[in-house]
Amino acid sequence: MSPAKQMTPGRGAVLSATSPRTAPLARPGHTPQPWVADMCAALAGLGFGATLAVVIGGETRGALAAPGGWLIAGGRLAGFAGAYLMLVMVVLIARLPWLERAVGQVRLVRWHRRIGPWPLGLIAAHVVLITLGYAQLSKDGVLHQLWVFLSSYPDVLAASVGFGLLVLAGVTSIRIARRRLKYETWWIVHLYMYLALALAFAHQIVTGGSFVGHPLTRAIWIAAWISTAGMVIAFRVLQPIGRNLRHRLRVATVREEAPGVFSIICSGRRLDRLAVSGGQFFQWRFLTKGLWWHAHPYSLSALPHPPYLRVTVKAVGDQSAAVAHLKPGTRVAIEGPYGAFTHHARTSDRVVLIGAGVGITPLRALLEDLPVPIEVTVVVRASTPEEIVHRDEMAALVEERGGRFHEISGSRHKVRFDARTLGRLVPDLADCDVYVCGPDGFSKGVAAAALRLGVHRDQIHEEAFAF
Repeated sequence: MSPAKQMTPGRGAVLSATSPRTAPLARPGHTPQPWVADMCAALAGLGFGATLAVVIGGETRGALAAPGGWLIAGGRLAGFAGAYLMLVMVVLIARLPWLERAVGQVRLVRWHRRIGPWPLGLIAAHVVLITLGYAQLSKDGVLHQLWVFLSSYPDVLAASVGFGLLVLAGVTSIRIARRRLKYETWWIVHLYMYLALALAFAHQIVTGGSFVGHPLTRAIWIAAWISTAGMVIAFRVLQPIGRNLRHRLRVATVREEAPGVFSIICSGRRLDRLAVSGGQFFQWRFLTKGLWWHAHPYSLSALPHPPYLRVTVKAVGDQSAAVAHLKPGTRVAIEGPYGAFTHHARTSDRVVLIGAGVGITPLRALLEDLPVPIEVTVVVRASTPEEIVHRDEMAALVEERGGRFHEISGSRHKVRFDARTLGRLVPDLADCDVYVCGPDGFSKGVAAAALRLGVHRDQIHEEAFAF
């Protein structure tokens, strides 16, 4: 077989995940509303400005003129600003359906990470400035003042524990540390962020000088925190519970699709009512020993064909390796669907889908979901032909549409997939929307090649597998 060639699949190829093509598909996924993101950004900005205004307005000339007054005021301002930004970070990962559809999880997580250093820095500044300010006010040493805070002030010790947990979450989010951690470890560490927020909230309400004599301000601040907690509980706890009680998924069978790549086919109830778009993912929790306590994000590898739902997983981490041994009948809990890697993101009627490894799987579902008039080209990459996941299904779907299907096989050191190769396979690439999914290095390389070939940044859509 040549490293790259165009395929013309036979008519007998598989077209659906687990059932005939005539099976009823699930209801279409919700259409994103771009204005939602703008509205949320405006509200977040207004809230941040209001928070700073309340803190500044609560300071008096007498307090500022006292020894350490400006340091204390600066510390309060930094503390409230940091706390507000922590709320924004929580909202970004609260799985709000309208925000997820409008922006997509990849961008939300990116924003979450960009904001992350600011609350940590501001809260650290709060600790330093408040300690220095009160040390000047009491004419005492800094270390002694810090000990007084920890031993005598209500909730300061608890708040210090909360700050330590935030620092731990921040350190484990650094790219180098994140790459060295197992997903499960990273996930558990970040669960403690909610405890840190609770401790910070209690500390502010009990000792916050900006609330003294300002019951309305106190009530608004409490409402903001309760609303944020309510969104997390509603969309990350209650909604998934309701959805799983409705669909009652169980493992039907597990089959190997390629070396080390397995499809988990689940059966369930009322899957025709599960609104999902091709390319989206769920958080999957397999309710068996060793797997029930944490969830992992896996994209659907086909649209739901009631009563079946399919996900395809590469056995790399602890959980993904264990799912290959799941027994039929195992209960499954899902949270989602999430992601904006769908046909709604396209800007033209010509689409190129490019995938490598297990990154081919969301493209398989996306291909099935594309509107009929769309002109499609599919490019898949693997070390060997046997490692091209769902190759026959994708080739048959492309043939059914009259599109073009290219497969590239061979070592990446011997068979290069660069701008020259991409331009040869898809000469009209600059006029297309490009969807790319695969390992991080592969996706970045394809995106860079597409940009060099004249594709606009807004026409490149990526799905990331990193956490």
